[in-house]
Amino acid sequence: MSLAAGKKVLIVYAHQEPRSFNGSLKKVAVDELSKQGCTVTVSDLYAMDFEPRATRKDIIGALSNPEFFNYGVEAYEACKKRSLTSDIIDEQKKVQEADLVIFQFPLYWFSVPAILKGWMDRVLCQGFAFDIPGFYDSGFLKDKFALLSVTTGGTAEMYTKTGVSGHFKYFLWPLQHGALHFCGFKVLAPQISFAPEFASEEERKRMVASWAQRLKTIWKEEPIHCTPPWYFGE
Repeated sequence: MSLAAGKKVLIVYAHQEPRSFNGSLKKVAVDELSKQGCTVTVSDLYAMDFEPRATRKDIIGALSNPEFFNYGVEAYEACKKRSLTSDIIDEQKKVQEADLVIFQFPLYWFSVPAILKGWMDRVLCQGFAFDIPGFYDSGFLKDKFALLSVTTGGTAEMYTKTGVSGHFKYFLWPLQHGALHFCGFKVLAPQISFAPEFASEEERKRMVASWAQRLKTIWKEEPIHCTPPWYFGE
């Protein structure tokens, strides 16, 4: 039996245009993983019109402190009481069921698009993804893998230690370490497609093919070492 049989994958996808390069990467991932026998779920955030703002509306019913609104505290209490709004609970259920979560997005300002940042803010709340104590290696999602599949505007040369943007691992630190590893995820090496907008059609096809090829053996991969030296060491 293949390693992939029966595995569940969630792709959290943040791009406005289905025919985009990000759309192609998402589609090839769905096709390849489904072919392996995985159950693949896609959260297409723009198509869902996902609400990125963390507000009072996320909590159903009475607040624990109506005098002074603290989102983190209220979301934590609501999580324990199962009184978060249904869109958050739906996404948490998808994460809970997944063996692997793939985030597919274009890099905006060295980070994720606002809609995906909002997904992280609202879905990965205390009580669901972590607690204090209960983070990093003991985060609640420690039995799951996560992978960032990112497209950049800049070329690969720009994202080196001597390049104008610095090494690409630097922008991964807050996302992979500060968010995913904090919640316990075992983080797989990122898939970075550099400057597809400026690449030839052939180069773009090669990038999509290389992603599809990697996914064939994704279940054999070891996670990266989630320590500062991986990001900032020599």
